[in-house]
Amino acid sequence: MAKGDFVQQSSSNVNPAEIDKFSALASKWWDPDSEFKPLHDINPLRLQWIEEQIGGSLQGLRVLDVGCGGGILAESMAKKGAQVTGIDLAPKSLQVAKLHGLESGIKVDYHCIAAEEFAAAHPEQFDVVTCMEMLEHVPSPSSIIQACQQLVKPGGYVLFSTINRNPKAYALAIVAAEYVMKMVPKGTHHYENFIKPSELMRAARQSGLYLQELKGLEYNPIRKVFFLSNDTSVNYMLSTRK
Repeated sequence: MAKGDFVQQSSSNVNPAEIDKFSALASKWWDPDSEFKPLHDINPLRLQWIEEQIGGSLQGLRVLDVGCGGGILAESMAKKGAQVTGIDLAPKSLQVAKLHGLESGIKVDYHCIAAEEFAAAHPEQFDVVTCMEMLEHVPSPSSIIQACQQLVKPGGYVLFSTINRNPKAYALAIVAAEYVMKMVPKGTHHYENFIKPSELMRAARQSGLYLQELKGLEYNPIRKVFFLSNDTSVNYMLSTRK
């Protein structure tokens, strides 16, 4: 059964191979010409969309970035004036995030902890929770979605981004991105872990989140730029509210 079917896992919601994969690349998180170039390229678009979805500035808000990695999005939100916490299960990535924060002078509170465990200890403490490019890397996406719902305050916002599961997504996100254009390392994604928008929206509703907007994120290979659109057939983002 595909991971997109959102089967709850009784074991710890982590794939050691995924942690190892990102740990091996940890030193390259902040190199805009490295394997993380796509994340650097889409970050301004993600940040702009997040601000639009919450109806204004991040200034003064308590924000949690689930699966923060090396801190690219977390730092950009902190730079906007948010009080940001980042959690991840890859210690090497977090070490890079902390070191970069010392260099940049941008304060983010990082923790190496599972979303479910953090939610149990910090229920309803955040105005905004982001979980970007992370759900397709865990055994049980629904468990992460439920944790995000627990973490956000009533009336707060939870924002997700992931990859659709269909032939076009396989062709572009795996074949083209990993093997043809080599935008990301081979093996970065696994098709069976991709998540259809209908599956993500259903899991969000079932956890107690109200849907706001579904937005596509496309790539123009000729101009080599990403842009927001209404095409959610490959990369997409979903905003919700508690």
